[in-house]
Amino acid sequence: MTSTGSSTAPVWREPARVMRLSRLGSLHQCRLSFMRVLTRRMAREGWRFSRPLFDIDGTGVGRAVYAVERGDRVYSLVAFAHDLPDALRSDRVIAEAWDATFALFDGVPTRADLDRLAETVPLQEAGRLSERELVLSRANRSGRLWRHVVEALASGRQPDNDTVGRVGYLMRTTAVYASGKFGTADRDRIRDRPELKAPFQAEMLTVYLIRTFVRDLVNHMGRAAGGDGAVPLDPALARRLGIGNSTGLGMAPFIVNHPVLFNNWIAAREAAIASVRAVERATNGELALFRDLLGRCHIHVARWRSDNPVQTRKLAGLRRDLDVLTGYAEADLTPDHLPWDRLMCWSESALGDEGQELIASLILEPYADRVDALVDTMSDDAVDSGLIDGRVPVGTLRRQIGETFGWALAIDWTRRRNQARVWYVSEEKLEPRLGERFEEPVAAYEQPLGPARDAVRAHGDLSRWPDDAPVARFLLAHPEHRHVVRRFQMCRRAPYGEIRDNTIGADLMPIDMLRSKLAFFGATHFDPRSDRWVRISMYAGAPHPEALTVSNADRWIYPDPDGPVASVGT
Repeated sequence: MTSTGSSTAPVWREPARVMRLSRLGSLHQCRLSFMRVLTRRMAREGWRFSRPLFDIDGTGVGRAVYAVERGDRVYSLVAFAHDLPDALRSDRVIAEAWDATFALFDGVPTRADLDRLAETVPLQEAGRLSERELVLSRANRSGRLWRHVVEALASGRQPDNDTVGRVGYLMRTTAVYASGKFGTADRDRIRDRPELKAPFQAEMLTVYLIRTFVRDLVNHMGRAAGGDGAVPLDPALARRLGIGNSTGLGMAPFIVNHPVLFNNWIAAREAAIASVRAVERATNGELALFRDLLGRCHIHVARWRSDNPVQTRKLAGLRRDLDVLTGYAEADLTPDHLPWDRLMCWSESALGDEGQELIASLILEPYADRVDALVDTMSDDAVDSGLIDGRVPVGTLRRQIGETFGWALAIDWTRRRNQARVWYVSEEKLEPRLGERFEEPVAAYEQPLGPARDAVRAHGDLSRWPDDAPVARFLLAHPEHRHVVRRFQMCRRAPYGEIRDNTIGADLMPIDMLRSKLAFFGATHFDPRSDRWVRISMYAGAPHPEALTVSNADRWIYPDPDGPVASVGT
């Protein structure tokens, strides 16, 4: 929809407010989320899907290929299905076997390619790929639900809605690797392709195709077990099922290690919010759409389940926020006088972080013309952003640190609780881990993932240098601060690049870092299993390839009020 109202100058929210972990850990998907960006593009450009190979036996073992054509370019998901004993099924990164393994192949694989991939893809980290492979992934069945669905289809009936709803997915991925990891193609090789320019599009395409493979596999297993009496999974129920994902600490350092990229994500969202807040008058259609989607959010949150005590409290607060918000939307949301700005201002005192950020996402929905083009600003393909300009005066750097980390200068960094944690990389799996500094012998292996503390240390040493001294001279005397200087020079153009909280303190909740990234993916139903890993759902409600159209390619994320909707639980 296009607003007929004029606009005032947009006002952005301050980084000091937006970049707190409690708020980042309350983000929700929005129009700029990468799954929705992809489904809109696929429908708009008329991508063509096919399944040139499905060679899987009655026990569920074999291989399949799903091809996607965009113009003269083809991407192929190569899938390998395995007969994995229940005892070997694990979401942990140290697992060595999975129910299914996948690679996204750049082009059309030959039989020789398939044979090569059959030797290496099932090994995952232990294998090595080529630059023809863009993504490497694996998934495990949700054991009891998988058996229930296969048995139901084999007997000629649909699975029980409540049983399906308690889980919400038939398989969950435990890793989706790309950008050079384990031999996959470097980002540089594909960054100029329009369809992959937005962040994580190859990964989102892989998960979308995996979901279709899972549906086809469960139907195949039902037919193998039931013969002529079997029925396929009802398309409406299949659409409501997503792909689960188990994500741990491996994802958390990403937003610290990529401050410019993360800034671009946050800045695009904040630009969209500011633009919509500047709308002076909303149309009746825009208000109606907002109220409709708000009603759908009640369904979504009612079916969002978690046994995690922190998440349970957050969900209870979000439900209260929704009730209060609905009352405001019915009585006080009028079309004139900056309606969305008034709504956002009201929410800051009336709602918690969860409710405020849900509103921030919802107000974008009626304004595709203001929002969707911002996705073009969300990548970071600069090749020289890590270079240090040694000519910058020490005084300039010291002021930058004070402006960004003034809050950190007030922290007593000699107290153990303020530097209680250590980020390090495990020797066995080369994956990020979080240790206890004063309880484990891990301090010697610490990664530079405490930017607040490191900035304060650099600020202290900088204070002993004259303002006009070049940074190059300072770094000759203090090379231990090179990563701080590099980071601040990268962030000169990235005001939303720094988290405004202590990432090594005793109170750190790493799942807040996970959720902030996953929300930009478009994930829903966050279900923390501890403070360090979380289960989510991806593409729940999305149309499968054969049903994807321009009219249904976007707001599938909001549940249909006319039917039962699968939710993610324990």
